[in-house]
Amino acid sequence: MNGRRTRTILLTAMLVVAAAVPAVGAAAAAGASPTDAQHATVAADGPDPTTTAATGTGALASTQASCEFPLTETDATGTDVTVEERPERITTLNPSAAQTMWEIGGEDQVVGVTQFASYLEGADERANVSAAGFGVSVEKVVGTNPDLVLAPNASSPETVQALRDAGLTVYHFSGATTIEDVREKTTLTGRLTGNCEGAAEANAWMNANVEAAETATADAEDARALYPLGGGYIAGTETFISAMLSISGGANAAGERDLTGYPQINDEVVLELAPEYLVVTGYSSYLLDEEPYASTPAVENDNVVTVNRNWMNQPAPRSVVMGVRALTEGFHPDAAASAEFQTRAEATASMDTETPAETTDATTDTADTDTAETAATRTTSAGGTSTTTPGFGVALAVLAVLGSALLARRDR
Repeated sequence: MNGRRTRTILLTAMLVVAAAVPAVGAAAAAGASPTDAQHATVAADGPDPTTTAATGTGALASTQASCEFPLTETDATGTDVTVEERPERITTLNPSAAQTMWEIGGEDQVVGVTQFASYLEGADERANVSAAGFGVSVEKVVGTNPDLVLAPNASSPETVQALRDAGLTVYHFSGATTIEDVREKTTLTGRLTGNCEGAAEANAWMNANVEAAETATADAEDARALYPLGGGYIAGTETFISAMLSISGGANAAGERDLTGYPQINDEVVLELAPEYLVVTGYSSYLLDEEPYASTPAVENDNVVTVNRNWMNQPAPRSVVMGVRALTEGFHPDAAASAEFQTRAEATASMDTETPAETTDATTDTADTDTAETAATRTTSAGGTSTTTPGFGVALAVLAVLGSALLARRDR
């Protein structure tokens, strides 16, 4: 059995297993995607994503005024979660939560992460709370002795309850299907962890780049695109991924069939949709050589955009910035070249100084170039519908498992 066939069978099998998991979230980030040798790399111009801006004394005063404890917020389970004081030890149960903590300047508070957050600088110095296979180990999380556990919506309610039964304070986030959801989640994470100023800065950076992409592509014809996940699953509309496509001058072809969430569709529907562009990650690029995708206009015309899966699959600030830039470059390279994308320092400097939570006195600029792992790659020359959607976490959690399995195969 060849390697590609093995990957396809593995993905399909894991989708069946994952369908029993009530997880909803972005758990697909199993490290940086490898560069596709068939595509030329197009670097995304932007700041070094592994660093965040420093703030001065004025920003600190603003943070203290905005982040007040004790704080009580109602989470996705309907539970009133009270954080008595700024938490010194935080454990994150999914990479989107870890990425958010890094982006708001709270990485030093993080003591536990999952294996798929390993791409974050210094994450390997934190405790790995992942369970064997998929999910997290309750025992490992408890062992980190956290003051607060951040559980994105990919975490199952059962896991959250088990951690609460063990005496831990856990906040379970709702799903993020829009960019506004990501903004709100970032702001809330800042409040829960005492990093309000950093959250405001991260949102300003994200907002500036979203606006730049929307402005640059306003007059461009939408690129009809599809984002296949494997096993017949795709990213439909009413998802974080679809929002990223739209912002970048794309149109999710799944919307033409009212396919929402993460549905499974058959080959005939893919061919009928006939996407003009396909968006893949390094770990799903094998689909390009297989039917039905090999017979789509996207592949036939070499209109393929390859994006780091961390940026496509994690609803968090850096993912939005890097993902939108990469997609814009892939769909509309000329428009992207003239887009006024901003570094974090530039976005922070232009924040409204009259808003206390968004005031800063000093920032440290970061490098204005990005690594190859955050780039988009693109080559270009001029019967049934969906079954019940398995949910964001179910579909993308499978990609996390698939990614780790492929990494294991490659390391042998």
